[in-house]
Amino acid sequence: MNVLVTRCPTCGTAFRAAPAQLSARGGMVRCGKCSGVFDALANLVDDAPEPAGAEPSPQLGLFDAAGRGAAAASRTSVRARRRAAPFGDDEPLPEFLEDEAPRPRFAVVWGLGAILALAALALQLAYHYRTELATLAPQAKPYLAEGCRFLDCEVRLPRRPDLLSIESSDLQADKRGERLVVLHAVIRNRAPFAQELPALELTLTDGLERAVVRRVLTPSEYLPGRPPESLAAGIGPGAEAALRVLFDTGGVSATGYRLYLFYPA
Repeated sequence: MNVLVTRCPTCGTAFRAAPAQLSARGGMVRCGKCSGVFDALANLVDDAPEPAGAEPSPQLGLFDAAGRGAAAASRTSVRARRRAAPFGDDEPLPEFLEDEAPRPRFAVVWGLGAILALAALALQLAYHYRTELATLAPQAKPYLAEGCRFLDCEVRLPRRPDLLSIESSDLQADKRGERLVVLHAVIRNRAPFAQELPALELTLTDGLERAVVRRVLTPSEYLPGRPPESLAAGIGPGAEAALRVLFDTGGVSATGYRLYLFYPA
C-alpha cells in the first residue's frame, strides 16, 4: 500500500499515513505528539533512502578541495537531521480533524454562560419549591427565609389537604340561647411533616339538604386563644387539633350540617 510521510512543522515529528487519510478534511491534522494543527499535504517529506552517489574522482579533490569539503559537510548535516528525526514505525499517528478546533476564548464564554444559566435555573426552582425544600431540608429554611426577605415572599408550611382529615364533628344547640349552636370537631394531620392549619366551611342545611347558612372559619376563629406563634406552627406530623366554636345561626331553621376543610387560594 502506498504510504506517504508528513512532518509536523512545530516539533519535527514525522508520521506515516495513507493518501486517503491525508486528503480527508483538506489534509488538516493534529500532531499526536505536540497537539499542533498543521497541513499534512503541505508538509510532505521524501522517505526514500538517500542515494549512495558516486565518489568523485580523486583528481577533482586536487582542484576543488573546498567544494568537496562543503559537499561532505552538507551530506553529514542531512544524515544528522535524519537521525534526529527518523521515520520510525512506532511514531504516534496524527489525529485527523473532524472539525476546526474551537477557539479557547469562545469556549470560556460559553462555559460561563452555561454556569450562569444553571445558577438562574436553580434559583428559580428554589423560589418555586421553597416550601418543599424547607420541609425536606429544615436546615435550609433560614437561608430560604432570608432570600424571601429580599424577594418579598414567605416560606410557608406545606398545604396538603389530602393528608388532612376531620376525625370527628358534632353540632349541638347551646342552652344559653335558641339561636346559638356549638361545633365540636377534631382535625388530624396524617402527613409525616407539619402542615398549615386549614380553613373550615360549615354549612347548615334544611330537611331537603339545601344550604340555609354557610360560614367559613379561619384558624384564629376556630382556635381562639392560641398565640400567633402557635397558629403559625400549624399541625405537627401525626398530630390532632381539637376545636370548639360557638356562633349565632340568626334564627334560621336547620336540621343538618356539612363540614369541609380547605386551603384558601
